[in-house]
Amino acid sequence: MTLACLMMQSCDNGNGSQSVAELDNVEVKCRNLQYSKALNFNDEMLKEDGDILRITAGEQTDLFCDPKGIATNTTAPVLLTPVDNTKPFTFTAKVEPQFTEAGTYSAGAIMAYVDKMHWQKLCFEQDEDGNHRIVTVRTIEISDDNNHERVDSAAVYLRFSSDTQVIGSYYSEDGKNWHLVRIYKNEFPDELYLSISAQSPKDKSHTCLFSETTLEYRPVANFRKGNF
Repeated sequence: MTLACLMMQSCDNGNGSQSVAELDNVEVKCRNLQYSKALNFNDEMLKEDGDILRITAGEQTDLFCDPKGIATNTTAPVLLTPVDNTKPFTFTAKVEPQFTEAGTYSAGAIMAYVDKMHWQKLCFEQDEDGNHRIVTVRTIEISDDNNHERVDSAAVYLRFSSDTQVIGSYYSEDGKNWHLVRIYKNEFPDELYLSISAQSPKDKSHTCLFSETTLEYRPVANFRKGNF
C-alpha cells in the first residue's frame, strides 16, 4: 500500500462547494477498492495489516457542522473513493473502533461525501454514558445528529445502498442479518465519494479498524431489510 499525499491548489466550482480543493491525492488500495482522495490525512494516521486498514484520528477531531454555529469541527481524517451516483451502488465495511473509557463520541464511520458541508455519515460511536451505538449524521450545510440502537459487539458491519433514487443506511452484527437505520432521498450530485473515517472529539486519539470493505454496483433487494 502506498500513501502519497499531494496538496492541491485552492479553487471554487461556483456553487460554494470546494470539494476538489480541500481533498488531497492519495493511493491506497485494499481488496477491490482504491482510495484516491483524502481529507485531513497524513502518513502517520494509516497502517495496513493485511486486508485491514487502521486509521488513527488525532485529538479533538470530528466531522460536525453545529446547528448553533458554536462547535463546528471538520478535522477528522477521511479516505475517499469516487462513485458514479447516477448508477446503483452498495458500500459495506466492517468497522471495529478501539473504544476507551475517555473516548466520548469516538467513532469509526462510513460516509457519503461531497464537501465539508454536504455529507452523510453512519457511525459506530461511543455515547456520553459509555454505550456503543449506531449513530447517523446528515449534513446539508448544518448537521443533524441521531442516536440509534446500542450494540454490544466489538465490531459491526455498516452499509450504504442506493438505487439512484434513495439511499438506505444499515448495520449488521454478523454481516448477514441487516437492520435498517435510515432512508432518505438521494439528492447528492452525480459525482460522489464513499469513504471511511475515524474521529476522536474528546480523547487524545482514536484508532478504528476497517476490513471486509466492498463496493458493488447494485442496490440491495429490499430497502427495508438491507440485504441482496
